[in-house]
Amino acid sequence: MAKKATAVETVEVAPQEVVTKTPPKPAKDAWEIKDRIYYLKGNKSPLTLTIPGRHTTKHALLYFDSKTGKQREIRYATNQSSPFVDEQKGECTMGHIRFSDGTLTVRKEQQNLQKLLSLYHPLKGKLYDEFSAQEEAVDQLEILDMQIDAMNAARNIDIDQAEAILRVEIGSKVNTMSSKEIKRDLLLFSRTNPALFLSLAVDDNVQLRNVAIRATEAGIINLSSDQRTFTWGSNGRKLMNVPFDENPYSAFAAFLKTDEGVEIYKSIDKKL
Repeated sequence: MAKKATAVETVEVAPQEVVTKTPPKPAKDAWEIKDRIYYLKGNKSPLTLTIPGRHTTKHALLYFDSKTGKQREIRYATNQSSPFVDEQKGECTMGHIRFSDGTLTVRKEQQNLQKLLSLYHPLKGKLYDEFSAQEEAVDQLEILDMQIDAMNAARNIDIDQAEAILRVEIGSKVNTMSSKEIKRDLLLFSRTNPALFLSLAVDDNVQLRNVAIRATEAGIINLSSDQRTFTWGSNGRKLMNVPFDENPYSAFAAFLKTDEGVEIYKSIDKKL
């Protein structure tokens, strides 16, 4: 008996895209081989300054290794490739870490000293820092932006407020200056010290202090010789007592913001 032929069903499949997996690129080492410059913080520039280069009871040079959970002793040995004592072999030649005129330049060949200063030394960020051109550019940009903001604000400030701000900087010398001189010096002040200028520009006490000083100079109010009491210049009536250990004009500026002081300020302002 002949067997029946079995029908074979063919299913067509659309061509599949061949995906080739690209192996991930190895992470680039963050440590760059280059010359490095270190500088003392706080604009300090002594002729020479030597910082500790090895661990002693007086100056601890230890680095906590988070991988092992142990403290590792570090030191600067000129004939060793690693700053870690447990990785140094043989006789070690100790070197000095000395800043000259506030800076220290370490050549790219001195990798052990660079890593000690950049990565492990406990005084980094406290006594000294590493110069970064990128960070320097960011800082300079922020300063330039602040200078622009300050100078724009200085151009739009009225003469009375300009006088009040300049009085903080140069004192009574402002009394002898013309309006143009005040505006000029205000612009120069806003450029050289933008942060202080902007803080003074929004401080209402600065304006009130100036009112108090001008009123005293004009004889509208009097400040006693012991700088403890303000009185009216016309009749000697007491206006206020200055709290102990406070600047009298700062205290009077605060007084002018009280309910009683507001009326006195209006009276002074009319006479100025």
